[in-house]
Amino acid sequence: MKHTLRRLRTAAVALGACTLGLSVLSVPAAEAYSVQPLAPHSARAPESDQFSAEGVTTVGELRTVDGSLSYARDGRTQVIRHPGASYVKVHFSSLRLAHGDYVTVSSPDGRESYRYDRDLNRATGSDYTTDGQPGFWAMSVEGDTAVVTLHSSRSTRGTAATIDRFWRGYDPTEIKQHNFSTQSVCSTDARRDVVCYQASHPNEYARGRAVARLLISGGGMCTTWRVGNTNRMLTNKHCFSTQSAVSGSEMQFNYQCATCGGANPGAGTKVSGATLYKVSSGGSGELDYALYSVNNFTSIQGFGTLYLRTTATTTGTRMYIPGHGDGSPKRLSIYEDTQNGVTCTVKNANYNTWNISYSCDTSGGNSGSPVLDSSHRVIALHHLGGCPSNQGAKAHLIYNEIASLIDNNG
Repeated sequence: MKHTLRRLRTAAVALGACTLGLSVLSVPAAEAYSVQPLAPHSARAPESDQFSAEGVTTVGELRTVDGSLSYARDGRTQVIRHPGASYVKVHFSSLRLAHGDYVTVSSPDGRESYRYDRDLNRATGSDYTTDGQPGFWAMSVEGDTAVVTLHSSRSTRGTAATIDRFWRGYDPTEIKQHNFSTQSVCSTDARRDVVCYQASHPNEYARGRAVARLLISGGGMCTTWRVGNTNRMLTNKHCFSTQSAVSGSEMQFNYQCATCGGANPGAGTKVSGATLYKVSSGGSGELDYALYSVNNFTSIQGFGTLYLRTTATTTGTRMYIPGHGDGSPKRLSIYEDTQNGVTCTVKNANYNTWNISYSCDTSGGNSGSPVLDSSHRVIALHHLGGCPSNQGAKAHLIYNEIASLIDNNG
């Protein structure tokens, strides 16, 4: 059992390049492309536009920029680069494309690319997010460079698209600097990349596929996951609680390392939030959940789903937690302190009216993670840290409130 209290800043865990999950491209954009990278014309966007939310890991900042794509041959590509950034998410304030033309937002190597035509049709193009203001946000691109390109055979004049803002992801040092709340790695951090357990714990590995990293409105991170057989997702209410925040957020499935301890996460599959169905009610004593759906649901169905336990769990029940603590590629908390040692268990199944408690390792960004038992049912929704009593809202109570909105038969 863990009796030693060790509290860490939200993003203070460093387990190697992959577990921090901040893939940085090293090729200078000016050498890779014929155009110079756009430079932000202000150090930051206005403070009111910066991301902030209590209990959410802050992972990026909003920058402003003057950029456009034109039909002139030398104006069809813009490179947006912020050295060391973990991701770049581009905002188009306007899109004035001729029929048949389109723009792409891509990584320099082309492995990640999103296409947008004049109609912004998700069925024929790529997903995107909105913020209630004119224009739209392209899906984020991993790394410090986004290449924006106009694709057209025309030789006419005129501006095809205008770019005015972008989010850039913090590097690991900045994440530590911008997250001062204490979270809960209890004693030794026993989390490992999910792929480390693919052979030894195949069921835990498989269930973790339904868990995604949640990029909230461009600058904050939590964890989210699919619940039930239909298009439904769960996370914490303190991660987001409004329709506008859901519409502005990305869910990134399969963001995990390819090899155990390797520095090789791929971009995974990204979808945007669609409809907010329900959030928990109450003040500090509440279940802290948000139920919503995603766009392009068919693209993430193959990652599976999770089901809520409909009865209360018991103290001593073996448990595990998959999630994106610190915004890192997905990790699993299976053991308390050391691999193949004591497994995580429920410390108190009735910690209070709403919560169970455990000392299984979590950190900032794990908010919204599912807590599963040995039958691989969700027994709690992780939302509070504080060793030795990390806490999750009781899943059977959440089920009682959302049963009519999900298909929990599985």
